Amino acid sequence: MPKQVDHQERRETIARALWRVVEQRGATHLTLREVAQEAGISLGQLQHYFGSRADLLAFAGDLAGEQSALRVGRALAELGERPHPRAVLRAMLVELLPLRADSRVTSRMSAAYVLEALHDEGVHARARAGLLQGRGMVEQVVRQAIADGLIAGDRDPVVETDLLLALTGFTTLLELNVIEPPAVLAAVDRHLDRLFTVGAAVEAGRSGADGVAG
Repeated sequence: MPKQVDHQERRETIARALWRVVEQRGATHLTLREVAQEAGISLGQLQHYFGSRADLLAFAGDLAGEQSALRVGRALAELGERPHPRAVLRAMLVELLPLRADSRVTSRMSAAYVLEALHDEGVHARARAGLLQGRGMVEQVVRQAIADGLIAGDRDPVVETDLLLALTGFTTLLELNVIEPPAVLAAVDRHLDRLFTVGAAVEAGRSGADGVAG
């Protein structure tokens, strides 16, 4: 019997080949032929799965987003049950920044995806939807932390979410070796410390009161 082809697996294999091309040579002059060569298949075989460059970039970009989400999920699982929101936000930010080989690959693919989205309405809509979903998750954590008294109640959750996501702008500085990973992590930690300062004081006050009561 002829071997059955797992079409989703083949599509992902092609998408990962595109990732490698983007990481090694960039996406400015990316062609389907280059990706086919990297994937070890013919151009005709590639076009059986992806009819255009935009289709391939959209799929590869979506896959990069899924892989980033999986990394975030694993990092959050390692925090155990009922993790502190500061730890949750830190894990999210760290996994989105190109601090390791795996996150660097998906980060570069995401950058290529955004560039394509600027000139293709379909890709733009998909990329925007993914970013809005991720942003919503961060805002949910911030809002809950405010409700729990871990972040000052007078903080605007929308603004604080935007400021947290602005930290992903360190990506460009990291990629161009303007700053090193330890400096980025220090900046992330300093921002989170400031965001949760009031909450920390409240927790300390509660602990002190519990001690006196005991």
